[in-house]
Amino acid sequence: MGPGDAGPASRTGRTALTRRFTRFAAIDWSGQAVARPKGLAVAELVDGAPTLVEREGGWSRGAILERLAALADEGADMLIGLDLSPALPFVDRGSYFPGWDASPGDARTLWAMVDAMATDDPHLAATSVVAHDELSRHFRRHRACGDLFGAGRGRLRVCEERQLAAGLSPTSCFNLVGAAQVGKSSLTGMRVLHRLGGRLPIWPFDPVPERGPVLVEIYTTIAARAAGVRRGLSKLRDAASLDAALAVLGSPPHVAIKRYDDHATDALVSAAWLRGAAADAGLWQPEGLTSEVARTEGWTFGVQ
Repeated sequence: MGPGDAGPASRTGRTALTRRFTRFAAIDWSGQAVARPKGLAVAELVDGAPTLVEREGGWSRGAILERLAALADEGADMLIGLDLSPALPFVDRGSYFPGWDASPGDARTLWAMVDAMATDDPHLAATSVVAHDELSRHFRRHRACGDLFGAGRGRLRVCEERQLAAGLSPTSCFNLVGAAQVGKSSLTGMRVLHRLGGRLPIWPFDPVPERGPVLVEIYTTIAARAAGVRRGLSKLRDAASLDAALAVLGSPPHVAIKRYDDHATDALVSAAWLRGAAADAGLWQPEGLTSEVARTEGWTFGVQ
């Protein structure tokens, strides 16, 4: 099979890939509540090496939403990886927010709720969500850990439990503290996914269509491991290290970029990784991806 080809139907009954993607993109995300978060970076790959897509003044979440909508309208044959968690843990407790009668029953309803609660938050931020009287009880915030956050690292999705078993270090989406926190990225990402309004299929919440773009959740550390970057050294900050990682993924050297920060290099390596990973049938039908998981939590592409 060539890049983008995949095998038979998945364990969820959803259509697995029987097609070829010709373009790939990776988006490093940020939940920072500012107009143009420094953590946003976009890389695309058509032929040869991935390239960083620059935007004057930097990317905003709104601009990325517009870019995704344009790709949907264009019908671009592109696999797009978003470095964010598209949903909160559900399966472990049978609810996103146990004990709250208004807790959504699936991911799309969760996205709509988050966007509605945060409608007045500028820059597609989600500050109002974590400040909500009931919801705040479930989040670990600075100097205010909710009484329902739980012990240890907090609740994890099914795919995050599998990441943990594989030696990775997933962080609970309910954690909003520390450099490794992913909760803010997850919540702001939900606003974008809701506003796409179904125009762009999101695996595994949606079947993979025969043509057009598809969104998947990615974890850039998985791409780094596949590129031969050792544990604890997954952040590439110079041209030589970046080219060495790309070479392992079968990519030519990159086109020079203005600044070698974690976000740019993560996006470039992840775009190159997606080209090869898309052909792995096992990644489209991972163990543990049941219909309930696909409906409520989603899955990180690359986790088996």
